[in-house]
Amino acid sequence: MRKILIVGGGTAGWMTAALFGKLFRGLYDIEVVESEAIGTVGVGEATIPAIKKYNELIQLDEADFMRRTQGTFKLGIQFVDWLRPGQSYMHGFGVIGQDWEWLRCHHYWLRTHQRGRAEDFAKYSINTAAALENKFVRARADMAESPIGHIAHAFHFDASLYAKYLRSFAEQHGVKRTEGKIVDVGMHDSGDIASVTLEDGRTIDADFFIDCSGFRGLLIEQTMKTGYEDWSHWLPCDRAMAVPCARTRPLTPYTRSTAHEPGWQWRIPLQHRTGNGLVYSSKHIDDGAAEKLLLSNLDGEQLGNPNRLRFTSGKRRKMWNRNCVALGLAAGFLEPLESTSIHLVQSAAIRFVRLFPDSATDQATIDEFNRQCDFEWERVRDFIVLHYWANERPGAFWEYCRTMELPATLQRKIDLWRSNGRIFREDEELFSEESWIQVFLGQGIVPRSYDPLVEIKSDPQIEQFLGNIAATIDRCVQVMPTHDEFVAKFCPAEPVA
Repeated sequence: MRKILIVGGGTAGWMTAALFGKLFRGLYDIEVVESEAIGTVGVGEATIPAIKKYNELIQLDEADFMRRTQGTFKLGIQFVDWLRPGQSYMHGFGVIGQDWEWLRCHHYWLRTHQRGRAEDFAKYSINTAAALENKFVRARADMAESPIGHIAHAFHFDASLYAKYLRSFAEQHGVKRTEGKIVDVGMHDSGDIASVTLEDGRTIDADFFIDCSGFRGLLIEQTMKTGYEDWSHWLPCDRAMAVPCARTRPLTPYTRSTAHEPGWQWRIPLQHRTGNGLVYSSKHIDDGAAEKLLLSNLDGEQLGNPNRLRFTSGKRRKMWNRNCVALGLAAGFLEPLESTSIHLVQSAAIRFVRLFPDSATDQATIDEFNRQCDFEWERVRDFIVLHYWANERPGAFWEYCRTMELPATLQRKIDLWRSNGRIFREDEELFSEESWIQVFLGQGIVPRSYDPLVEIKSDPQIEQFLGNIAATIDRCVQVMPTHDEFVAKFCPAEPVA
């Protein structure tokens, strides 16, 4: 193994190049070939806390990264009108309350709920309580006994600025960039990729290829005919439209997802603007009506023309095929309902490093990479499908979603939760038990009972335990700065002309 060629830039290409440049330290030649004539989707502006692992690996300075990408902080995602019109809930990152002996906090809450004495579940999450008050502070390592020591945050940022930032980082770590449009792919007799040929006639050879060419999958699909698993029967939205608008105040420390008749709308607050988009089913609304719906629900002045894309939810049958790995949109597409797009790039790139091939890659290594990717994508799919299925909304689109047959892996989780409020994180699946608990409850799936060992505690004991948690979290939130104040002090970006 001497040389790795990354085909395509954008977020996926430059995230991968920055990681390889930093970790490989010149051991291999890393080259990115991209064409400025080919645009990038550039709508993925929200992340989840796992991105901090990537930032730590390449040793990014968080304040500098935030300033350079017009970034803001994210404590969770607010879901508006998803269960039914007029109802909302927050999927806050991080812990919920605290365990009491061997049981999770939510089991005690379920008993008070069954007795009709439960407080709002949002009061037991420091992330959720702070987000709803537009407060923010980063976790304090010296306050491990306080809820402030357990705040989990992610980021919102401008995807195009993020790619530029990572490109600069990658080039500083020895990654070479070549401008050019690929017009041909050369193959070895073995079936491996040998080279790519650019429009001007140049040929670039490599030992291994990373396909970050977007939906078209130039290498993984157009060249290698790997195949695609279509998940649109579970995720029927097949269109998206994105448009920026002027920033409004307050600067909310969360992403907002609002359900509409044919799909849902996102709102992502940045320092210089707000990102908005509509994900929808073309069977239930035409593009013109979708644009009107999106533009009529902006909370600031429209700043550009809508960027449109079409997609089919699903993934490649193999993300590693011979000497090619697909990342980003070339690997597949899951709508950004839970902000997983950037994570799936990061996760696969790190997974590839852990299973990095030598000159004679064995099939067992390839199979293990694909097995882990399949598992992760399927569990993320299940989590997104849950939001659609558990609804009480009117309309043909939502009726289809709540009556569709579910993946067996999701049905098993729902059945276990419904019985006694139990949820278990499997293997290294992305979403924590706390994430599943909040979405289950937020989408109206309340268990019939709770862990029977809750009965060891009396009602007064449980109410005091929960009351202490809620009161402690409330005191913490009251002393936090606002999100606006924290950003202005920690990572103020340069004003945009």
